[in-house]
Amino acid sequence: MTLMVLVLSRYVPAQDYWLDFEQLEDSLRANPKPVFLYFQTDWCSYCRKMEAEVFTKEIISTELSEHYYAVKFDAEYPEDVLFDGKRFSNRNLKKSRTPFHDIALLFSGEQKAFAPPLIILLDERFFIRKKINSYLDSKSLYTLLSSHR
Repeated sequence: MTLMVLVLSRYVPAQDYWLDFEQLEDSLRANPKPVFLYFQTDWCSYCRKMEAEVFTKEIISTELSEHYYAVKFDAEYPEDVLFDGKRFSNRNLKKSRTPFHDIALLFSGEQKAFAPPLIILLDERFFIRKKINSYLDSKSLYTLLSSHR
């Protein structure tokens, strides 16, 4: 049994590179590097596909963990988020069928057209370098990540 777990662990890379926004803020202060933001929802089939088929690839997990701070955020998260000295809320929680969180709307830049998955690459000073609002397969995501470090 132990041997099987060891063998399987080689083929299932850990996804412990994900941070939340508060951890991101602390990490950027201590050691600036590029940032990968991934906004998803529970009902988004392309998000589920990326999580099952793309983020599990060793080449992607290695690229993200070595060269980026990676944040995965549920765009419908119901709780407040503290980031950059500000409190962000989900003010749409009781008003909308798609209650997107204010921090997701802020980064999307489009109050009414937000659609997951949303990927944003930022440089170490937190300036947007690339914004993609669609599914990316592992080859496309790796190309994007490696060209924007």
